[in-house]
Amino acid sequence: MPTHCAPSCAPYLHPRSAKTVVCAISAFTFLLLATSPLRPQSAAPPDNGKPGSAAWCSDLKRIAALADTNERFSSIAGRPQEGNFLDTNLPLPGWKQCALYGPRTYTCDSPHVETAAQAEREQAKLVREIKACLADDWAENESRSSAGYVVLHNASRPASITVSTDQIADYDYVVRLTLFPRGN
Repeated sequence: MPTHCAPSCAPYLHPRSAKTVVCAISAFTFLLLATSPLRPQSAAPPDNGKPGSAAWCSDLKRIAALADTNERFSSIAGRPQEGNFLDTNLPLPGWKQCALYGPRTYTCDSPHVETAAQAEREQAKLVREIKACLADDWAENESRSSAGYVVLHNASRPASITVSTDQIADYDYVVRLTLFPRGN
């Protein structure tokens, strides 16, 4: 019996058998799972301390660039959801509920936290990471920001990002990122 198949596959190891292929695929999948580090979808993005180092930085740059095109977010639009929402085929790694709202708004939620204080700390961290990722063209518009709601404007393009805290259930909070073009 080949060493790459489980003992339960032994009766099916005829070279032309479809079950041999299934056995080999099952063994390959097992090896992948056994040797791959697993990270849950809801885990916070890693931060290695370098500017723009968040796992989602390159995708956020791409999404921000799309806001300035005539097509806006149509190239990353997925299936329709409830209301005026669409799935996106470019979710930010480590974020949840990434979607498009209409043709001009991209939104994602952070993983859930249990308290408003945790959400405020997460918001402050994410604002720092977003500013580091998008660099000098983006700055906080303090006249439009408040506790729990930060507005970032792009100095060279008509685009904005809001980073806000939101209570989504009696016991859960998220930080919500919303990116949209300003004006027409």
